[in-house]
Amino acid sequence: MPLYDHTDVEAKWQKAWRQTKLDTQDLVKATKPFYNLMMFPYPSAEGLHVGNMYAVTGSDIYGRFKRMQGYDVFEPIGLDGFGIHSENFALKIGRHPMDHAAVTEKKFYDQLHKIGAMFDWDRTVETYDPG
Repeated sequence: MPLYDHTDVEAKWQKAWRQTKLDTQDLVKATKPFYNLMMFPYPSAEGLHVGNMYAVTGSDIYGRFKRMQGYDVFEPIGLDGFGIHSENFALKIGRHPMDHAAVTEKKFYDQLHKIGAMFDWDRTVETYDPG
């Protein structure tokens, strides 16, 4: 019996979800909209930590429950680059918090993609992006 390789299975389904835009809602046409907001992680150090996962996982579970009840769940994601933890870490390493957030953004988003939460990746928000 072959071993179960979770990385292959997860990569396959996450790709399918991205291609079909499974987690993207048309908020104008939604008949039962439900806004499922969680605290955005601070892109402060090398990557996500267990506290980030604690906040994200519970909200995602609740959003999936609401989807099973027929709601059009909008679950945005983003990064809060100006939280005190981000600012302190950036200053500690001698970098401006906005510059540091841009450096760590890719790693954080790569990690957030891998957890398979139902984030709407077409609508991200970064607090350090002036646009």
